[in-house]
Amino acid sequence: MQFPSRIHAEFWKFTGLLIAAILIHSLDYWNRPHSIAPPQGKWSAPALSTSPRPIHWKLEAQGAVPMPDGMPVAHASNLLVMPANHPAAVTMFWFSGERESAPNVEIAASQYQRSTQQWTPARLVVNRFAIGSQLGWGIRRLGNPVPWLDSQGRIHLFIVATGAGGWAASRILHLRQTDPANVLDSFQFEPVRVLPLSWFWNTSFLVRNTPLPLEDGGMMLPVHFELGIKYPVALRFDAEGNFSGMVRISQRKYLLQPSFVMRSTTEWLALMRHSYHGKIAVSRTTDAGLHWEDIPSLPLNNPDAAVAGLGLTSNNMLLLHNSSIGSRRVLDWSASTQGEDWQRVHNLAHGEKGNEFSYPALAWHDADQRLWVSFTMNRQHIAWQRFSP
Repeated sequence: MQFPSRIHAEFWKFTGLLIAAILIHSLDYWNRPHSIAPPQGKWSAPALSTSPRPIHWKLEAQGAVPMPDGMPVAHASNLLVMPANHPAAVTMFWFSGERESAPNVEIAASQYQRSTQQWTPARLVVNRFAIGSQLGWGIRRLGNPVPWLDSQGRIHLFIVATGAGGWAASRILHLRQTDPANVLDSFQFEPVRVLPLSWFWNTSFLVRNTPLPLEDGGMMLPVHFELGIKYPVALRFDAEGNFSGMVRISQRKYLLQPSFVMRSTTEWLALMRHSYHGKIAVSRTTDAGLHWEDIPSLPLNNPDAAVAGLGLTSNNMLLLHNSSIGSRRVLDWSASTQGEDWQRVHNLAHGEKGNEFSYPALAWHDADQRLWVSFTMNRQHIAWQRFSP
């Protein structure tokens, strides 16, 4: 009759080790030096009028991006604005496969060509086996690609990858495109590193939303920690894409997938989904990301769904969010002049019970004076829309 006692002892031994690991992780995090104060934020739309009058946006075009052959599932798109002299206006990345977390999931991409005003056929650009072989460890699943263009015109791609375990055991992979022309047919990404965010094999950090650009050519990348509790973190990168520091955004728990919105060059908001609260949580910095404070949540319903925000000018802030309670069947676009009171501008998509329009992304092309939007449509397609002011 010693067997149950032995199981009991092993259970408490395992529990003790787990608690010790969590405590050590916490000490490790708080003992890290904070990153130095970054340069000021860079406005997305310096050529756009700063008139206090609201902008009346016009929908110019919309549709669905071509899917890779044999890939019935598509999710978590992001948009990258290309230089004014590039043949493509924007490049879109998302993950596609048989289903989310399926073995055949890969990162897909397409470019919107200026000459044809059409999206190119989708191309699979990141494969878990190839990247895993280069890194020297097995990758079980991929997701959430986030692109960024550095000061040398190179595309960087940050993606979520797991070995054993679920999404809570994820690492963030930093990849870089090798062809300076940045043409879809020649895309080839090589690993830079696994981001060094935790002593615990750098696990349980995930990325979703696009970075906030800085005046020095660098950026702040919003990510979150997910194991047990969820909290948001800002990562600092220089103009060449070198990681230089991190800082926790909020002291609250159960916040994930932050999106940065500029109110001024030094005052930014982090808008986040909350696992239980049903509202959009907010944190704020007034010193360009060096310190953050929690402020009251927005009075907007959110069914624990990803949001996307963008500060175009000091009095023109945009937010894409699901607004129906308990589902993702309604996707709205709201606007604000100061980041506190938000008014709905457009309904981007809505459907019946069981429909899903989620994980929005948006990007402003200042040279073209156009706003691009993308989002998941029923986990089968990536929808896109283009607006002019």
